[in-house]
Amino acid sequence: MAQILLHGTLHATIFEAESLSNPHRATGGAPKFIRKLVEGIEDTVGIGKGTTKIYATVDLEKARVGRTRMVSNEPVNPRWYESFHIYCAHMAADVVFTVKIDNPIGASLIGRAYLPVEDILGGDEIDKWLEICDEKREPIGDSKIHVKLQYFDVGKDRNWARGVRSTKYPGVPYTFFSQRQGCKVTLYQDAHVPDNFVPRIPLADGKNYEPHRCWEDIFDAISKAQHLIYITGWSVYTEITLVRDTSRPKPGGDVTLGELLKRKASEGVRVLMLVWDDRTSVGLLKKDGLMATHDEETANYFHGTDVNCVLCPRNPDDSGSFVQDLQISTMFTHHQKIVVVDHELPNEGSQQRRIVSFVGGIDLCDGRYDTQYHSLFRTLDTVHHDDFHQPNFEGGSIKKGGPREPWHDIHSRLEGPIAWDVLYNFEQRWRKQGGKDLLVRLRDLSDIIIPPSPVMFPEDRDTWNVQLFRSIDGGAAFGFPETPDEAARAGLVSGKDQIIDRSIQDAYINAIRRAKNFIYIENQYFLGSSYDWKPEGIKPEDIDCLHLIPKELSLKIVSKIEAGERFTVYVVVPMWPEGVPESASVQAILDWQRRTMDMMYTDITQALEANGIQANPKDYLTFFCLGNREVKQEGEYQPEEHPEPGTDYIRAQEARRFMIYVHAKMMIGYLCPLVLHYISFLISLIFNAIKFTNIEYIFYMFTPRPCFLSYEACISVLPVFGSEPL
Repeated sequence: MAQILLHGTLHATIFEAESLSNPHRATGGAPKFIRKLVEGIEDTVGIGKGTTKIYATVDLEKARVGRTRMVSNEPVNPRWYESFHIYCAHMAADVVFTVKIDNPIGASLIGRAYLPVEDILGGDEIDKWLEICDEKREPIGDSKIHVKLQYFDVGKDRNWARGVRSTKYPGVPYTFFSQRQGCKVTLYQDAHVPDNFVPRIPLADGKNYEPHRCWEDIFDAISKAQHLIYITGWSVYTEITLVRDTSRPKPGGDVTLGELLKRKASEGVRVLMLVWDDRTSVGLLKKDGLMATHDEETANYFHGTDVNCVLCPRNPDDSGSFVQDLQISTMFTHHQKIVVVDHELPNEGSQQRRIVSFVGGIDLCDGRYDTQYHSLFRTLDTVHHDDFHQPNFEGGSIKKGGPREPWHDIHSRLEGPIAWDVLYNFEQRWRKQGGKDLLVRLRDLSDIIIPPSPVMFPEDRDTWNVQLFRSIDGGAAFGFPETPDEAARAGLVSGKDQIIDRSIQDAYINAIRRAKNFIYIENQYFLGSSYDWKPEGIKPEDIDCLHLIPKELSLKIVSKIEAGERFTVYVVVPMWPEGVPESASVQAILDWQRRTMDMMYTDITQALEANGIQANPKDYLTFFCLGNREVKQEGEYQPEEHPEPGTDYIRAQEARRFMIYVHAKMMIGYLCPLVLHYISFLISLIFNAIKFTNIEYIFYMFTPRPCFLSYEACISVLPVFGSEPL
């Protein structure tokens, strides 16, 4: 049967299965009471396979898009009654319902049921029992499964390619955190902006844009906190200083982050930190390409102090197999970068405080301090002498000199109700992995810390409507609902005894589907939609890089080509992911990125040919890498040693050039003519700030005007190791 494109939303429910047999047990076809009796005895004596745990999945061909919890002690008639809200962008001939038995290692197949895609294209609700078949598609006795489906094609969505048409836009649906109104948002580009850099960018009110300085503002917020300082990070390094610009000194600004936090804790401020525990430091599991996070150093530094620093591993929940649990605990990370503090109110004289949160991509660690100049050599004797970061060469060090790795990233400061959502996120994580109950009881401070409330009037031009998104599961966050129905009502996804918040992907999909004219993306990586990669040397179904973003982008472009409209997606990525380029891990990521790009360009090329359009596919989808090069100046830092001859390190040093590492996770989509000037301003800021170019937790922000903006990727356009004259 020919495959058909399913691009839209699929509402599916798996109710129950009947008359199941288990081909993997001798009693698998026996009556129900005998099977339950045998399994109960096996559980009691500890011999045999024990209780059968059965779950079901929803698959579009070989791409898994939904999974139920596991049901125990019901080997014949398991009942799930679980519903799924599935975004789909897949080619499929059938919607497949797979029934499996969970094992300590992997799973065993019971059978599959098939519903032809052509049966759901009309959009009618289908509620029926389907025969469960073996791998030859032969029915397995009387086994069957009860399901309900309804498909909503994206082309019939009234919001498709129409942007945000009203200030009453309610936000992305089916999410844990709702959109908050009356918020204030401060945007940051890189850790610092020097006074001598700022380009003149006029605003709508006749004023010029005034930049904000991320690490200076974080320093001020921590310094002025009186009750709580909550921090999460992929890495937190105690030896960094947040204030480094000698032209903008601050009282006490030369203190290290570690000293600052210890001082605040000694003053009675509750300082809680969740720092990712990198378990790959175990020798047996260590791989190349992993960066030092200083996790053990940070924990030891605060040991015995008033600062409560918890190393927080990426623990699996209770649903995975042994192999899955091992993969999660050693290969996945906590990537949120959060600072939450209590802060003074703007009006002087008030004793009340409010919650202020910082969220974005910049960890409070070494290698992150940078400006829009992204210098390679000229700061090695000043702000980067004790903060030299160059993990792309073996033996990279300040002793051997530059180029350092420049770092481009974005961050934000949130005020109003949205700041409390960031606080709630921290509290969920602390209650799950923090250990002691040390969270500040804000109800006891209700007369001091004002509750969640708008900080801006609706008519104020600086008012933002903001919605928080994340990617997390019940293994890392406390208080998720336990039943599928409760999880669905909370905007969460249930599956195989785990509860997942995947609102980041859902928010991206909603923004892409609404976009009208262009999308601009910055990301550290650009890979995904592996279910549609070409099977060249791989089995796409074996690669769990399934998120829909690349496919949604290419299908958006295809739809615009078919409609005879212009649409372009601009993507800025690093030239390669951080690490030694020849290493196995970096090469694997680059290969996946190549396959992702190839899939997208294939879609675009086929659409152009089908519509008889003579155009370059790069007019619709284009990738950029950022780089810098610097002419040598008198008085520059002179290294004590030199890199080994013939290495990329010495070649980059002699060529005086290197890539700018794009760590930002950002998407800007054109959604409404009312904000065209605002979006142009954002892009002007980006392009001016990186004027020497060719051109992890995410949240979107919506202005009342409104626009999409997202925070939380390779093709070379600039020779890095070449020897062209400057």
